Amino acid sequence: MKNRFLKDKVAADIDKHVARVLGDLGTPEPPLRLEIVRDLLELDRQFYSKDDPSVLDQVAHKLRLSGKQVLKRPTLVFDAIKKFDLRALYLPDTKRILVDSDLPKLKHRWAEAHEIGHDLVPWHHEMMLGDTRLTLNPGCHSKLEAEANYAAGRLLFLQGRFEETVRSSSLNLEWIRATAKKYGNTITTTLWRAVEHLLEPALALISCHPIHPPDDWGNSDEVEHFVRSRAFADRFAAIRSEDLFAMVQGYCMQERYRGPLGSREIILPDDNNEDHRFTFETFFNGHRALTLALYAGKRNVVVTV
Repeated sequence: MKNRFLKDKVAADIDKHVARVLGDLGTPEPPLRLEIVRDLLELDRQFYSKDDPSVLDQVAHKLRLSGKQVLKRPTLVFDAIKKFDLRALYLPDTKRILVDSDLPKLKHRWAEAHEIGHDLVPWHHEMMLGDTRLTLNPGCHSKLEAEANYAAGRLLFLQGRFEETVRSSSLNLEWIRATAKKYGNTITTTLWRAVEHLLEPALALISCHPIHPPDDWGNSDEVEHFVRSRAFADRFAAIRSEDLFAMVQGYCMQERYRGPLGSREIILPDDNNEDHRFTFETFFNGHRALTLALYAGKRNVVVTV
C-alpha cells in the first residue's frame, strides 16, 4: 500500500493545531510524553481486549446513562471495531481513547498518537459524531485516517524539529535506528516519516524478509507499505513495489536472518524513461524488513565515438 499525501491546505491547517499543542507544552524535548498531551487536551485513555469486552460494556453503559449522542446506538462501538479491525478508537463526545491491549506494546504509542490526532483535527469531530466511523464510506474513512496519521507524525516527531534534522543529515538505516531511540518511536515509524520529509526522490519498503518469509505470511503481498517522498511520487509514478521487492531480493544475503541484509546501487527509470541511481539498503528487525533507498544522481551515459 502506498503512502498518501494530504493537500497542502489541509496539512497546513493540521500543523496549526499541532503547533498550538507543542507551544502550550513549552516546546518539549524528545521523546514527547503522551500523558502530558492527554492532560493538556483533557483526554482519557483506556485499554480494552476483544476477548474481554468489559471495558467496552462500561463505555456503552456510560453512553446510555449520559444521553450522549456520540453514538446512535452504543453497540456501534463493537461494530466499528469489528468492521474496520480497529486497534484503537476515539470517541469525541466523551473525549476518550480506547486502545486494544492485545496490540504489541511497541505499537501502543503510535496508536494512541493517532487517536489524539483525531481529537486535534476539529472537522473530525463533526464527521465522527453520531455514528463513529461505521457508516463512513471507504474513501472518507481513508481520508480521515491519513489526516490522523499526519497529525500523529507531526506530534510525535515535534513538527519542524525532526523535519529540519532529516534534511540536514546524511541518512542511512543506522541513523534511522538511532533517531527512533531518541524520539521514543519505532524504527518503522521513523523510517516512514523521514522518507516523507525528504525533498529529493526517496523510498522505503516495509515488507516480509526478502529471502526467508515466515510460514504464516500466506498469500499476502510481500510489501506491506511502499513509502515515497513527494518527489519520488511525482517523478517515478510507474515504479511498482513488487518490482522493487524483487530487486531487494537480488542483493540480500541468504545466510542473514536478522540485522543488515545487504545493500546495492540500483538504477530506476523515471516517468520520462531517464535512468537514475539509488542506493538501497535493507535491515530486518525480527518482524519486518525495512528498506531505504536514497537518490544518488542521474545515471551517466557514456557515448563512444
